[in-house]
Amino acid sequence: MDDDHVFSFSAGPLCLDFANTCGDRPRCAEDLLQGPGDLIAWGAAAGLLGDDEAGRLRRQAAADPGWGAAIAGSAIRLREAVFGVCAAIAADRHPSPEDLEVVNATLRAALPNLALAPAEGGCCWRWSEVSSPIDRILWPVVRSLADLVTSEDATRIRECASGTCSWLFLDTSRNRSRKWCSMSSCGNRAKARRHYARRAVSD
Repeated sequence: MDDDHVFSFSAGPLCLDFANTCGDRPRCAEDLLQGPGDLIAWGAAAGLLGDDEAGRLRRQAAADPGWGAAIAGSAIRLREAVFGVCAAIAADRHPSPEDLEVVNATLRAALPNLALAPAEGGCCWRWSEVSSPIDRILWPVVRSLADLVTSEDATRIRECASGTCSWLFLDTSRNRSRKWCSMSSCGNRAKARRHYARRAVSD
């Protein structure tokens, strides 16, 4: 990708936004995580990295391409496992053991580095300062997934009904009838296709 990263954070939970950096699976026609620079940009856009951390990581990735390729590969494997788990739940299926193992491996590394810290009015969760900035991108994603799929909101996970999308979202509609990741994009395109199909039949 070029330096103009445009990410969507409209799905609800962070893990779904992370999964949505790829669209139209299995073709993955639009992949927003094609290298370490994209991962760092996503982490910064999600508020998981400060500007200084993002800058240091970009310089490290440029100086050590092997390291950069490795972290990008790990991120993409986790992303696809997150998608697999959530898409299975959306389809009322059990997630695959392979996807769960990828998620659980990251979760096992993450949870020992999570601790309570004082905050206004009580306490908050905080990641260990010894973790690397890359960990502070992937660990919140996997914790978000664990929180989501073990909650009542798991039944609200949906995959966009468009045949060329595959984005995930949390259906917060009252009657749980939302079908599209966005009415302004996929929903309107489906509406237009139905309209033209009806006109073709009537002509």
